[in-house]
Amino acid sequence: MPSLSQLLKTAIAQNASDLHLSVGIPPSLRLNGHIAFLETAPLTHEDIEFIIKEVTTEAQWRKLQEKRELEFSYTHANFGRFRAAIFYERHNLSAAFRLVPFTVRTVQELHLPKIVLDIARLTHGLVLIVGATGQGKTTTMNSIIDRMNSERRVRIITVEDPIEFVHQHKRSIILQREVDDDTKSFNNALVAALRQDPNIICVGEMRDLETISTALTAAETGHLVLSTLHTQSSAQTINRIIDVFPSSQQNQVRLQLANTLQAVLCQRLLPNATGDGRVLAFEILLATQAVRHMIREGRIEQIHNAMLTGRNEGMMPLDYCLRALYEEGKISYDTAVSNALFPNAFESIRNASVDLDLL
Repeated sequence: MPSLSQLLKTAIAQNASDLHLSVGIPPSLRLNGHIAFLETAPLTHEDIEFIIKEVTTEAQWRKLQEKRELEFSYTHANFGRFRAAIFYERHNLSAAFRLVPFTVRTVQELHLPKIVLDIARLTHGLVLIVGATGQGKTTTMNSIIDRMNSERRVRIITVEDPIEFVHQHKRSIILQREVDDDTKSFNNALVAALRQDPNIICVGEMRDLETISTALTAAETGHLVLSTLHTQSSAQTINRIIDVFPSSQQNQVRLQLANTLQAVLCQRLLPNATGDGRVLAFEILLATQAVRHMIREGRIEQIHNAMLTGRNEGMMPLDYCLRALYEEGKISYDTAVSNALFPNAFESIRNASVDLDLL
């Protein structure tokens, strides 16, 4: 059985995003979004238990036995940082290790749209980075944090579960708190952060009503709040936030969201045309006066039209981005259509004027 160090070394050498360990099959890697098995013997429960005990403390092992799942960050001196998720399935141990580089990749290295530079200079309001699991939301958020840290003299507090990228103080003070180790919950940390003199608060994920409510309040009181959500589009993001609340509170939440929202960046990592890498597709919603009015009035279905008419202001509908990526030969037609929000209208975007001037 290969050691964890050997497996992680292999994962890094093959530029994998994740290493998976499950009973009954060999270790596997996620390469360019797809699963690839290593040529080793299938793992047993004892194999995985041995590996997990190598990288967990006694307290973490007890927590795993009690809760049947565990998330934590693990640093290997030679290879980098990893976000570990350990859990049971059918009474057997299973594990997933997400590779996290030591250094935060810049906005340019991630090929993020230029509007992200403007987002990194905002002083107040709510910025959301959304997408499915594994689409690079945390990477993008930390790239924005690093940009702020490099350009501005502010106090940044992050709340994460677990901490992935470790930031160093640059021009800013940056304080990173981890759920369970440094605070009991996202919401507790958010409430406390309001009394810790922050300029910017970064919440790893808005998971529940309490956290969303407190984040909106923090954004209302003049702070800049960054967070992520597991949603597929800008319109769905707005509906998700509103729908979390009881119907009696939704009008008030619409007002709060209309007053605080600054931008939604929705992203997807798609297989490139040659199949040997991935390409970032994105949707950008900016909270113009028209968009704020639509949110306030509950006309969320009109958000897409606002993005169409707001392209000169920096907005980008996802389907237009997909069309441009296809026309530039970066993704296949099938990939573009299968990821489009409005596949039946995809052909009508042909030769549309789309600015994909990435950094």
